[in-house]
Amino acid sequence: MSDSKDQSVWLKYTGEERAAVDDLARDYIDFLSTCKTERESVVEAVRRAEACGYRDLGGLVARGEKLKAGDKVYAVNMKKAIILFHIGTAPLEEGMNILGAHIDTCRLDVKQNPLYEDGGLAYFDTHYYGGIKKYQWVTIPLALHGVVVKKDGTVVEIVLGEKESDPVFCVTDLLIHLSQEQLEKTAAKVIEGEKLDILIGSVPLKKDDKESVKDGILTLLEQHYGIAAEDFQSAELTLVPAGRARELGFDRSLVLGYGQDDRVCSYTALRSMLETDTPRRTACTLLVDKEEIGSVGATGMQSRFFENMVAELLSACGQYSDIALRRTLMHSKMLSSDVSSAYDGLYADAFEKKNVAYLGCGMVFNKFTGARGKSGSSDASAEYLGELRRIMDDAGVSYQLAELGRVDLGGGGTIAYIMANYGMNVIDNGVAVMSMHAPWEVTSKADIYEMKKGYDAFLLT
Repeated sequence: MSDSKDQSVWLKYTGEERAAVDDLARDYIDFLSTCKTERESVVEAVRRAEACGYRDLGGLVARGEKLKAGDKVYAVNMKKAIILFHIGTAPLEEGMNILGAHIDTCRLDVKQNPLYEDGGLAYFDTHYYGGIKKYQWVTIPLALHGVVVKKDGTVVEIVLGEKESDPVFCVTDLLIHLSQEQLEKTAAKVIEGEKLDILIGSVPLKKDDKESVKDGILTLLEQHYGIAAEDFQSAELTLVPAGRARELGFDRSLVLGYGQDDRVCSYTALRSMLETDTPRRTACTLLVDKEEIGSVGATGMQSRFFENMVAELLSACGQYSDIALRRTLMHSKMLSSDVSSAYDGLYADAFEKKNVAYLGCGMVFNKFTGARGKSGSSDASAEYLGELRRIMDDAGVSYQLAELGRVDLGGGGTIAYIMANYGMNVIDNGVAVMSMHAPWEVTSKADIYEMKKGYDAFLLT
């Protein structure tokens, strides 16, 4: 089952298994198409969790209720991150089996004073989020997602551009006939960050009035959403590629969609967590924010949210002490669930073929990530990787060992190094993604299915 880069996983499937692959992919496509922001992902995770019997940990703690083996709880952090626990039969001090993925994705964020008019057109000023090739974001249909919070605390939720009847938005580009100077720039400079502004309208409100198009947009915002220009100061609005994720290829074997880094891992982790029977070791799934910008802030992995919730869990189980918390964290084992780069024959010289992940060859283990001299990597131990190989082989899971690309070419990071600070065993593990960080990314249905199988096996060990 291991590292079979010359053997497509598709060849091992029976007709029944192929049907199961498609069933999982259909639900995944729905998840991708519905959950394009952290807030939307958390709402969907809570909905699915409560349908499976999970209860709010904060409410249980407030009521003084105690927890026991078999209980299932969740906690939400500022509506942008969520942690789920399924309490096992073993004492928590023996450690947990943890899946940790991120639900933030590369995008264009609307600034706090965004609306302006130029040349009879109205625009939103933006600031890009995460590592992107800026030129990829021009001229494609974009949808507006997010919330506006008014001074009185009223929250206005906005999703515009996803229905066929909705308008969409875009970043414009310079016509090819006038692009001689533009095309002489490097790809990093051909579209500047300050040029990623969004075209949002063109009809003036009144004849000959200055900024009348801008005023017209404000009038529409007041009519439809009850918000004024100053309300953008307390808003979180983002532009993402409009439209549903789709099956890709004549054989429908691939998925094309926005935000698969890292919703392909967060989706499969959530599905496995919700479908796991009472485990021996407590199962835990983390879906966190801010990974694309360094895991910082109150909702990122570097916050104390995870540690605090483990302490609350120990307390509710009647097992809390400071040393018990330290032992629980140290004895835990984690799959840092994040994507890996997929081999692309069009750019073969960026990869080292013996150590790259291939689409359709199973889930991926990255013993280390980082850049160049493994900088920024937690580098999992050989013993832990050997244990995981046994678990996956026993469960019939297809997997491959890989790194992100050629040495000295680049690299990347995940939340693994943060969790490794507790002394627990951690390894990067995910699905191979082609066109990573582009507005539309590619994955294999087979890899998604094998990932789910791998998570199922891991949580029950």
